[in-house]
Amino acid sequence: MRAAFYRRTGPAREVLEIGTLPEPRPATGEVLVRVHASGINPADVKRRAGWGGLAMADDLVVPHCDGAGVIEAVGDGVSADRIGARVWLFNAQGAYTGAGRAFGTAAERIAIPEAQAVDLAEPFTFEQGACLGVPAMTAHRCVFADGPVAGQTLLVQGGAGAVGHLAVQMARLGGARVLTTVSHAEGAAHAAAAGAHAIIQRHTDDVIARVRGLTEGRGVDRVIEVDLAANMATDAELLVENGTIASYSCSSDPRPVLPYYAFASKGLNLRFIQGFNIPPAARCAAIAFIGQHAQHLQVAVGARFPLERIADAHARVEGSGLGNTVVRIGSGGGAPPSG
Repeated sequence: MRAAFYRRTGPAREVLEIGTLPEPRPATGEVLVRVHASGINPADVKRRAGWGGLAMADDLVVPHCDGAGVIEAVGDGVSADRIGARVWLFNAQGAYTGAGRAFGTAAERIAIPEAQAVDLAEPFTFEQGACLGVPAMTAHRCVFADGPVAGQTLLVQGGAGAVGHLAVQMARLGGARVLTTVSHAEGAAHAAAAGAHAIIQRHTDDVIARVRGLTEGRGVDRVIEVDLAANMATDAELLVENGTIASYSCSSDPRPVLPYYAFASKGLNLRFIQGFNIPPAARCAAIAFIGQHAQHLQVAVGARFPLERIADAHARVEGSGLGNTVVRIGSGGGAPPSG
């Protein structure tokens, strides 16, 4: 089968290869999926780059944790009724803790535990399904980890990003009032289309003053945080007493200095969200929510690349651009990139 892979960590254009690998066979409890689309997340490009000293745990790695396709065969212990099912995949390749799996979704086929191949609800396309694993389940965990949000006010920092865009929608579906920050006009339109009640330009607006004005001085009940180091002082200022920050990233500084008393004086809570390490019950709840609300969730695909241009796809994720980035898997590599 055709696949993309790397044998050492480093820059995408230097280490990513396209070649032929043996076709996998489903072991007991596994399904064999013909991959139609492979989603790329920041964690995938960081792992390939060796970010933070991440080392190779295998001689060869097929990248990407998320994907979507059709089940072609099943292993022992799996019902044959699943053959032919459209599915989306999560945690296919690995995580930040432990070695994980060597074989991700950037290949024509993948054998994966049955539980990690979730029925893909209509009207999701394969490309959209390939963007559900990390972004959608992380967003759900951020929004609902501390219970229902009906009647609450949430601030989503970075509402135009992959996780933030879905968090805005999920919070709305949960009955919350949603405020969000963005970095530019294009992001503002993207977040508004997701249903945000108010948009705040983080580079030009006084975020604290805007939120105070929008909430009549009360503040917000919860914050969904894209960069804890950059925003935690603002978050602490804006949260109501005993409010919560659900932080899923801290890219600007992996060792942030916590303003302890700004948190402690208000009894604030800081929750760390890791999309690869969501508790089983919470993961099941996220899967059920995604399926239940498939008709209402916008999953933005910003660019599509053929497998042969996987290095360009990685470069887009490392750069900027609205919407998720996917690699189309198939003979000829699919259509030219868009977005």
